[in-house]
Amino acid sequence: MIDLTELADQIINGKRLCRNDDLSFFKTCNLDELSSGADKIRNYFNGNKVNLCTIINARSGRCSENCKFCAQSIHNHTNCEEYQLLDEQRIIGEARANQSEGVNRFALVTAGLSLSGKEFDRAIVIYEKMKKDLSIELCASMGFLTREQLRSLKDAGVTSYHHNIETSKRNFPNVCTSHTYEMKVETIKMAQEEGLRVCSGGIIGMGESFEDRIDMAVSLAELNVMSIPINALMAIPGTPYEKKAPLAEEEILRTLAMFKFINPEADIRLAAGRKLLSDNGKKAFECGCSATITGNMLTTSGSTIKGDRKMLMEMGRHF
Repeated sequence: MIDLTELADQIINGKRLCRNDDLSFFKTCNLDELSSGADKIRNYFNGNKVNLCTIINARSGRCSENCKFCAQSIHNHTNCEEYQLLDEQRIIGEARANQSEGVNRFALVTAGLSLSGKEFDRAIVIYEKMKKDLSIELCASMGFLTREQLRSLKDAGVTSYHHNIETSKRNFPNVCTSHTYEMKVETIKMAQEEGLRVCSGGIIGMGESFEDRIDMAVSLAELNVMSIPINALMAIPGTPYEKKAPLAEEEILRTLAMFKFINPEADIRLAAGRKLLSDNGKKAFECGCSATITGNMLTTSGSTIKGDRKMLMEMGRHF
């Protein structure tokens, strides 16, 4: 039987779990002990600081890719809103409002395989203006960009690039066949080489095994990803996953804590699926999470910046 308190102490003292280790205990070990150990690791490596980020859906719909979870794919039938890149005033206004509420990071997220051409050029101008006028950290999530595009984002003031691997390498073809897991990894490595901090995680509850989740956590550790958003699937009508049952709270918390043990120095970021957790996800911040997506948006199912800050400050956290 694994002593999780002892394992947490070993990780704090430099031990790292890797692919060759037997990590099957994560699936059946006591959840309270697992959560306590993960929180101890979080406290050592991240302290009480919480990173808050917000996103704006800067271009929506008509995505050519066939990801089974996504409302914006042309292969699914969700009647999602469709529009090209939002205007500069709308995006900068949203960033300024989020900054005023104490958000740490703001991301433009665009639907599609990649953002290119005049729309990418417009995005660069917008980032340059935000960098000049605002203090909020800037992030981009624009698909499979070229090395030159990633460099342009960095030069424009972007510090983080978001690019989820979504699931394990084994399970990825069950989720998407229009691009590959290897393409994801290549983009992550290029972004890192261009000096961008990568934010990469995935979605749980898509039919993967717990072993797949362990594999995803190990893969992200091998890629040295320091911001890992974990989404719990919220089944969207019109997608192939529309009838998938939501994960139980205990399974979500077990996954979050496991990710912290395997990625001790990273921010484990609570993302979609917050409404599946009691107290708006408070327990998640007691089992390893040190970051979250916030704001009035679909991904957080109604949580607000003000509400998140209040809850976290009552827990003794700061920003």
